Amino acid sequence: MLFNTTEYAVFFSAVFVLSWALARRLGGWARIGFLLLASYGFYAAWDIRYLPLIFGSSTVDYFLARLIAREERVSRRKLLLAITVALNLGFLGFFKYGAFALENVALFRAFLDGVPAAPRDFVPLLPPVGISFFTFESMSYVVDVYRKETEPHRSYFQYLLFVSFFPHLVAGPIVRPRDLLPQLAREPLLRREDGGEALFLIALGLLKKVAIADYVATNLVERVFERPESYSSLEVLAGVYGYAVQIYCDFSGYSDIAIGSALLLGVRFPKNFDSPYKATNIADFWHRWHISLSTWLRDYLYIPLGGSRGSSAKTYRNLLLTMLLGGLWHGASWNFVLWGFLHGLGLAVTRAYQRARGPLPEAPSALRTAVSVFFTFHWVCLAWIFFRAPTWDLAMRVLTRLIEGTTYHPNLHGAVLLVLGVGLAAHYVPERAFARLLAAFTRLPAPLQGLALFVVAVVLHEVASTTAVPFVYFQF
Repeated sequence: MLFNTTEYAVFFSAVFVLSWALARRLGGWARIGFLLLASYGFYAAWDIRYLPLIFGSSTVDYFLARLIAREERVSRRKLLLAITVALNLGFLGFFKYGAFALENVALFRAFLDGVPAAPRDFVPLLPPVGISFFTFESMSYVVDVYRKETEPHRSYFQYLLFVSFFPHLVAGPIVRPRDLLPQLAREPLLRREDGGEALFLIALGLLKKVAIADYVATNLVERVFERPESYSSLEVLAGVYGYAVQIYCDFSGYSDIAIGSALLLGVRFPKNFDSPYKATNIADFWHRWHISLSTWLRDYLYIPLGGSRGSSAKTYRNLLLTMLLGGLWHGASWNFVLWGFLHGLGLAVTRAYQRARGPLPEAPSALRTAVSVFFTFHWVCLAWIFFRAPTWDLAMRVLTRLIEGTTYHPNLHGAVLLVLGVGLAAHYVPERAFARLLAAFTRLPAPLQGLALFVVAVVLHEVASTTAVPFVYFQF
């Protein structure tokens, strides 16, 4: 059930009305139970066969966390934590990386035997949708209880809803237990300002997804990455820029819709994007891009590996390992690993440069900032090539075409360039201007808000594809 479909609009409208009606008439327990059933129904609409997996894994984590909290013996606590990690990563590895592992084992055996690697037909299992997201969320809860950073939650059903809550279930944001569980436990509240903000975010997310991401993908990106040889270097470069815009507008658009949907149900999610292409270095990029994942990797992988403690060499090692594993988290492909490596390398180089330079005596000039943003954006775009291309061969063909330097551009139509430019220029709208626009919308009378949303709906109808295009991050 895609967010950008009429089906979701009908589903969410029914959930919105019934959840608040139940909360007012019967209390919070009825609301929690209904939202849990609705979330499981939402998940079952993708593939009902995997519904027992999300229910079973969250149930096991809930009770293991309670056992850990009661256990005083360090060795037993570590054993219980190891069981949790093994189960969660075991499920993730089996469904997402099984065929990839078998393929690479076969290639390695062929190398040892000194024979050419014969093609193998390892058919990958279709992984449960959102498994990477709900696995990380549930596992982080048990880790937090083990670290004594949070108390085990009292309500089993509220915990099940924390894991399966449908606005963030499929592609995040990765919501921390300490952020969501207290909201589920207290009486819900929906203020007029929250409702206006939610509707604004949902409309903005749909415009990003349908009017920018899908349009650029259909009219430029997919064509360039299918046959780069058919396009000039300039057109391929535009295709790479187009993918940078597509994946940002697609994923941040999803996050906007998820945040808005949750807010209409009385739950506030954390911000997940902050104009990432304004970043002045790779570290700054990861403070702005998919913030819920980058902070998760920092807290549950980078810091446990040692973080920035110890020598510089160990810090660079930890940065590279974190991003390599972050790349592998995105999918079973060496291209994702290389994408992670490029970001890890960028983080290590940034750290080394900053340590050698020392603190700046004054704020950087506008020229220095512009140069930093330019080079950071192009390093990110280089990495995006490997993220987008499904094979190493295709990525190399894109890079080869780029360096040829041809400039003819019959395929760069004005409408595509306009949408591409809007997608990039939107990063540089001052945050204060965005806040004023949001505040102005929330202050509008309900009829005028409805009129504005009707105009957005007309625009979306005119530019939408004949069939709804899935969100990019649904594959992860």
